[in-house]
Amino acid sequence: MKYIAIDLGLKRIGLAYSAHKDIVTPLPAVIRKNRNQASSEVKKIIQEWEADAVVIGVPLGGSSEDEMRRRIEHFMNLVDFEGKVLYQDEAGSSLEAENMMKGKIKYIRDGRVDSLSAMVILQRFLAKKFKF
Repeated sequence: MKYIAIDLGLKRIGLAYSAHKDIVTPLPAVIRKNRNQASSEVKKIIQEWEADAVVIGVPLGGSSEDEMRRRIEHFMNLVDFEGKVLYQDEAGSSLEAENMMKGKIKYIRDGRVDSLSAMVILQRFLAKKFKF
C-alpha cells in the first residue's frame, strides 16, 4: 500500500510518502497561496506518487479537533481523492520535526519542517498499523 501523509497548515502543507512500512520520505511542501491552488498541487502529488491512502495529522482530543476535522474534510473534498483518508494524532509532530533540523540547517519557513512533521505523522501511523 502506498501512503501520502499530509500536515495541513494555513501557509504550508507538509507531505511525506511511504510504499514500505519501514521507509518514509519527506516530499517538498506545498506553499499555500489559496485553497484551490493548494488542493490542486496536493492532488497532483497524490496522483504522481500513485497513493492508495492519505494519512492526515489531526490534533486528537484537543479543543480544536472538530474544527480541524471540518477543515481537513473540506480540503480533501477539493483534492477529490477517492482512496482512503485516515487520521493520525499529530500532537508534538512539529516540535519533533524542528528538533530533527536543529543545528543542521538554518531554520527558514520553506516547508521543510512541515514535511518532516508529515513524515513523523506517517511513521507513527505505520508503527501503530504494523505494531513495531
